[in-house]
Amino acid sequence: MVQEEARSLPLPPGPLMTKSESVLSPVRLSVRSPADEEGVHDSFQQLIAEHSDNGAASSALELQQLQSDLDEESRDNMPLSGPEHEHRRRQGASDLECDGGEMDPIQGEGWSSDTLKILSSMPSRTIGRNRGAIISQYCNKTLKLRRRRQTRPSIRDFSPSSRPSIRSYGMEGDTTDAEVSKRERLVNNLQNLPVSDRVRMLRGMPLSVAEKKEIRNLVMQKEKRILSNKKLSCCSQLKYYIIIAARKSWYSWLSFLHSLQPWQTLLKRVSGRFGTGVLSYFLFLKTLVFFNVFLFLVTGAFLVLPQAVHPPYRDTTSFSGLELLTGAGSFSHTVMYYGYYANYTLPRRSRDEGGGQNASTLTSDSQQFSYNMPLAYFFTIGMAFFITCIILVYSMSKTFGRSFRINKSNSILTMKTFSCWDFKVIKKKSVQIMSENIGTQLKELLAELTQKHTKSTFCKRFCRLMVHGVAWTICIASTTGCMAGVYYFSEFIHKDLQQNHRNLYVNPLMKEAKLLSLPTVVSVINLLLPALFNLVGWMETYESPSVFAYVAIGRNLMLKMSMLGILCFHWLGRVAPEYKSIGLTCWEDFVGQELYRFLLMDFIFTLLDTLFGELLWRLFSEKVLKRKRKPVFDIARNVLDLIYGQTLAWLGVLFSPVLPVVQILKLFLVFYIKMSSVMLNCQAPRKPYRASQMTTIFITLLCIPSLLGASVCVTYTMWSITPSTSCGPFRTLDTMFKAGKHWMEILEKDNPSLSVLSKAHTYFVENPFFLFVGAGIFLIVIYFHSQVVDGQRKIISLLQDQIQNEGEDKKFLINRLQSVHKQKQDAGKRLKSQDSTC
Repeated sequence: MVQEEARSLPLPPGPLMTKSESVLSPVRLSVRSPADEEGVHDSFQQLIAEHSDNGAASSALELQQLQSDLDEESRDNMPLSGPEHEHRRRQGASDLECDGGEMDPIQGEGWSSDTLKILSSMPSRTIGRNRGAIISQYCNKTLKLRRRRQTRPSIRDFSPSSRPSIRSYGMEGDTTDAEVSKRERLVNNLQNLPVSDRVRMLRGMPLSVAEKKEIRNLVMQKEKRILSNKKLSCCSQLKYYIIIAARKSWYSWLSFLHSLQPWQTLLKRVSGRFGTGVLSYFLFLKTLVFFNVFLFLVTGAFLVLPQAVHPPYRDTTSFSGLELLTGAGSFSHTVMYYGYYANYTLPRRSRDEGGGQNASTLTSDSQQFSYNMPLAYFFTIGMAFFITCIILVYSMSKTFGRSFRINKSNSILTMKTFSCWDFKVIKKKSVQIMSENIGTQLKELLAELTQKHTKSTFCKRFCRLMVHGVAWTICIASTTGCMAGVYYFSEFIHKDLQQNHRNLYVNPLMKEAKLLSLPTVVSVINLLLPALFNLVGWMETYESPSVFAYVAIGRNLMLKMSMLGILCFHWLGRVAPEYKSIGLTCWEDFVGQELYRFLLMDFIFTLLDTLFGELLWRLFSEKVLKRKRKPVFDIARNVLDLIYGQTLAWLGVLFSPVLPVVQILKLFLVFYIKMSSVMLNCQAPRKPYRASQMTTIFITLLCIPSLLGASVCVTYTMWSITPSTSCGPFRTLDTMFKAGKHWMEILEKDNPSLSVLSKAHTYFVENPFFLFVGAGIFLIVIYFHSQVVDGQRKIISLLQDQIQNEGEDKKFLINRLQSVHKQKQDAGKRLKSQDSTC
């Protein structure tokens, strides 16, 4: 029965099968070269089958012959019979014990000497056994690399007897003299290699840092001796000095670039104390800073700077200080808002500021060497959104592939435990930060490993679903009520502006102060309603804290996006068509000022939340309640506040090109305020969890609801809404989109040979069909990329299962070999007893 199972034992195909066979089947112990090693790679299945075909009597005789051959080889190889080798055998046997104190099945009755000798000759037991084998291995590698660099014959061209083997070194046992000679050969070979190959070879050696450093010092000392013995010419010395100076300057430049990365130390400290969940918030804030810096560089270079160099004539008003809160007043006559920008070609000045100068009145000579501001405004905003969308989609796909790949917690825990320390860290503060970081990551991995998925009864599941349904009903009802309140309040504000326009005795300062009411109401809702969501969340029970965080993110996202939808309808559906009824001459400036006020109020209420929600709660808990518990940092609400503010910035870049600067200043202040509050007022989550996918979720939310919604609103404004007739670069056009068509008509009129461009613009730009085709292709690319990542995840999962099965196959084959060996021993004993009786 055992023989039939051994014959029918399936082995998984592929490279992993070859590796397991080579690990399991070495029977020849005296291997002299890699050419001889090819005969070693026979499977244990073959060995069992060969021993099973000849019957019990012949098998026993063959096994006795094999035993005698192995004994003769062991007598020839004296180092294998020493106490050190016996200790290694016992240690190798003890390594196969399972966790929990239970012995492995293959060790049920102990292994025979034949099995132990086979195990001792396995590649995993010989490679890396001592330093001599490692030095021999890398001496051969460096020699091969040096010969390849010198275009000499490959090592494969030499005879097998002249090619050293790592396993032969491991089996023979290296003496001290042999190890010293190998070290000298290794130093010689490394000294003849280029610096890059030498560094790469030293990094790959499985030696300690001290031994690597010693080998590197020996190589450098030998180089110095060789250089001192040689008399270099002046040109050679100058060349070496230039190379050394260039290398030092390059390393200094790389160190300088690394130091330019902001907040590295603070982020490591947060990661060490609070885990990856809180760290993901600050990393997301850092990402938003880079997006706004890019947006400001684009608008500043192509819009703000040209218009600031050639400013139009405007009446200036005195600065009252209220402009810092309302954004109106003297700020309305600066490059901060849309209405300041000219509708003519720079550097030519406009003579009629009221109605504007039509761009068609310009001569071809002036257009050839001038800057068309309407066209620049249109294409700058369009290209800024397009490039931002590409960067966001690339970042989303990159983080998606990084976070959703299959990484089992067991392998990550092993890697973090044994190979995550950076030995280049020598400062005490850095060592402490790294220790805290590794400790927190280990806690998160252990919490994920020890998490138990219990199967609940039908009644418990039904009660849990009912609680979730009630919680979501409360959240949706409260969000709907707030939407209705903001809708009717914005309508009331609009009617109040119409009445104030009819009343000629209204104080202008009071009129501007009333404009802060709508941003204040919306900010109060954004502050209080997430607290209600957290209160409702205490009713629910979730298996993991990360699931609770994702649910909270979904509820806060529903609130923020609904508020932004009501506000966009208010600005584009009420203010833009009826701007003259409320006394406005430029509705684009009014919308830009509104967005500035919303950003400012969002920052003020963030400060209030940090003060009252975190600082005062900590003081109340410590002083009054006499408890050491601190509030936990609310990741969902704070992240959605960032997404809400960034959406406002993207909406306002059309109406206020300088608004990204305001957003950058706000993000910098929020970072340091939140960092200080987290360090002083918050504590780490009671249940640590690994937030491996939070960054991907944040980038996805920033791309799809935020940027996509802002792009839709901006595109609708440029395509459908009529601009103001007395301000801005599009004052003489029906829509902003017609700026490109108008420019194409001028080009065709001045140069008839360029009529092809006008037709291309008509068919490809003005036709919405190609816009939908481009969007469809873009979505198809995203879909295929997600499918590729999903396929990679499945392949990685299959490979990990195959590796796990390979380990089980090794244990099974060794167990079978042991059982067959015992059967043959018993058969041999029976034959001897029969011979003796005869």
